[in-house]
Amino acid sequence: MSRGELADFLRRRREDLRPEQMPATAVHPPGRRARRTPGLRREEVATLAGVSTNYYERLEQARAPHPSPRVLAALGTALRLTAEERDHLARLAGQTPPGTGTATDIDETPVPADARQLLDRLGPMPGYLVNERQDILAWNAAAAALLTDFGRLPAEERNTVRLSLRLGGTRCSAPAGAEGEFARQSAAQLRAASARHPGERVLGELVNEFAAHSPDFAASWRDHEVRPVPTLRKLLHHPELGDLDLDCQTLLLPGTDLRLVLYTAEPGTPSAAALARLG
Repeated sequence: MSRGELADFLRRRREDLRPEQMPATAVHPPGRRARRTPGLRREEVATLAGVSTNYYERLEQARAPHPSPRVLAALGTALRLTAEERDHLARLAGQTPPGTGTATDIDETPVPADARQLLDRLGPMPGYLVNERQDILAWNAAAAALLTDFGRLPAEERNTVRLSLRLGGTRCSAPAGAEGEFARQSAAQLRAASARHPGERVLGELVNEFAAHSPDFAASWRDHEVRPVPTLRKLLHHPELGDLDLDCQTLLLPGTDLRLVLYTAEPGTPSAAALARLG
């Protein structure tokens, strides 16, 4: 169990809640005692979860023993966690969520033959497959034509985070209103991966590298954001096709830890016509 990470996650989720969101019977009246910190008090969370205040305080102080599945479920309900956050909580507490099996080594993740076949059948729609570390394992011709020739890159550079550092602001940027979304998505994905693979050296190096370059990523990492952003908007500056306004969608491949990343454009737009020319 990662007591320090568990304590930090619980504290940050508690501070995200507001007393007015909670049942009146679960929170102290406003005049009873001035609130010195944002969110709920520890005793209020303990009441909602049906555990003693002393025990919950020790959880947030990284001093409590291993919490049971029942306690974790109660805390998830009390803190209004999403499914992704509940999974993250279970992993921080040293418990694999039901149905997820045992985490394999990231570098041992195979690419199924039917997944490669799917990429080839996408035609002019750019797509690639990534593992939990966001390494690009397979891609189609349209993705290479749109983004970069992945085959010419060293293996360690075929990673969406490292590519964003290398191409960000020149080949790819966020349109107005979508700034920081890629950093937040990456933080959520790598947070979940780090809980599944604690102590994974390359993953840790990648996190440190991105945090040093991106304040948005660093802030999202500190806040334990594990809710993914399923669709990103991107502005791509292509040397031949010009500026493209695209959606970047990430889909989990069932039965694997791989994700399919697709680039699409709104039908009938100049960007959609430009993507069609890739094929």
